[in-house]
Amino acid sequence: MTGQQRKVRFAIIGAGMAGLLAAIKLKQRGENFTLFEKAAKLGGTWRENRYPGLTCDVPAHAYTYSFEPYAEWRAYYATGGEIQTYFEKVAEKYGVLPHFRFGCEVTGAVWDDAAAHWTLTLASGETFVADVVIAASGVLHHPKMPEIEGLDRFKGAAFHTARWDDSAPIDWAKVGLIGCGSTGIQIVTAINKRVERLVHFQRSPQWVMPVPQFEYTEAEREAFRKDPALIDAIRYNQDYINAVLRFTDGVTDIEGPQMREIEDICRQHLEDSIKDPVLKEKLRPNYRAACKRLIYSWCYYEEVQHPAVHVETGRIARVEPDGVRMTDGTFHPLDTLVLATGFRADRFIRPAVVKGQNGRSLDDFWARRPTAHYAVTLPGFPNFFMLNGPTGPVGNFSLIDIAERQWDYVMQLVDHVEGGNGRAIAPTQTAFADYEERRIDAAKKTIFGSGCTSWYLDDEGVPATWPWSYQAFADAMAKPRLEEYELIG
Repeated sequence: MTGQQRKVRFAIIGAGMAGLLAAIKLKQRGENFTLFEKAAKLGGTWRENRYPGLTCDVPAHAYTYSFEPYAEWRAYYATGGEIQTYFEKVAEKYGVLPHFRFGCEVTGAVWDDAAAHWTLTLASGETFVADVVIAASGVLHHPKMPEIEGLDRFKGAAFHTARWDDSAPIDWAKVGLIGCGSTGIQIVTAINKRVERLVHFQRSPQWVMPVPQFEYTEAEREAFRKDPALIDAIRYNQDYINAVLRFTDGVTDIEGPQMREIEDICRQHLEDSIKDPVLKEKLRPNYRAACKRLIYSWCYYEEVQHPAVHVETGRIARVEPDGVRMTDGTFHPLDTLVLATGFRADRFIRPAVVKGQNGRSLDDFWARRPTAHYAVTLPGFPNFFMLNGPTGPVGNFSLIDIAERQWDYVMQLVDHVEGGNGRAIAPTQTAFADYEERRIDAAKKTIFGSGCTSWYLDDEGVPATWPWSYQAFADAMAKPRLEEYELIG
């Protein structure tokens, strides 16, 4: 650092897991920051989703900030409500809430080349000036509604899972459930014994990885409170770490032993668990394991065999006022229709209008596909940093760990701005183009590009993911390659 030290103003967009992380870290540094959240409270994914059966597929003790273990988890895998409570308690403990502005949606962000700062516009019309923007808006927050004829004419309750309707008939009702990703499968396990009939409409079945689930006793939680080393023994358990590495190594070496092991486990789990041969074939995917996000479940195969559950693999012709008609003429009468149809995973900070150097819009930059340099920065958008942005690692592991590693990377870049070496920093177009070319080439060879359809794929069928190992990501985040960046001003 050779320039004059200066403090900068930060704006954080989003009060989910990553935004809260940024706020805590900036407060610890003594920085000037404001966090803007469009909703009335924090939580992100865990605030938006409240459907029955909502559970994280990362062990609870591994799904915490590294600096804030939590002794109160009720079970090995935590419910969504518990995770929301955890984030609320963390925000209170670290005293960041006075910096949060709830009910403040950011609708635009414009870079001023001359002043070298960002001007954010809120939905209210108010503006806010910041030197650095941290985009922590997340991925899964724009519900994707299915295009099905007649959906708007259904007489019963019909809603997306991220807009769960507590007043909708579930108990002793005829319920239709469209979608069989993690959400749909968790809902099956939660309501199958409550309904009169549950019709689970599956476009394609999922591979299921069996995992253990057990409750912690009050005595165990008391032991965790007294000795955090007992928590570390769980969240840094070698079996869990090996499972993460098996996954990340397997998806990038699709003919290697790790992927064969994953496929063997999933295949054998199906064979051993489903007794009815007709149902077994309905639940057998025609693509390779992990091509779609793996389902981690300790009970799905058991619960889907409940007599109230009917797995429907035919094509939907249309929704009628009283139910769903299939193309073969079959009609399923329904009281409630639940749409577990996922999210628009290409939105990120959008629909906010972001304009960088020379007025270039983010929509133009992302016209072909959402992307970012090492999933964090964008050429032509100085002092604009993304947490869990496009092309980052995805899979069955903790995104908190991903965000923490990205945060360390971001702050090393910010240090050059605060150190007076320049007023702003951004990757060069050349460095970004090289990264993107290498990433696309590698991504096509991962398991995500092996032939299924999933929300991991962009409009051209290229996996929008980090295509290398977990260790390669950790190494990349440990220290930015400054020759790939330019200091501005």
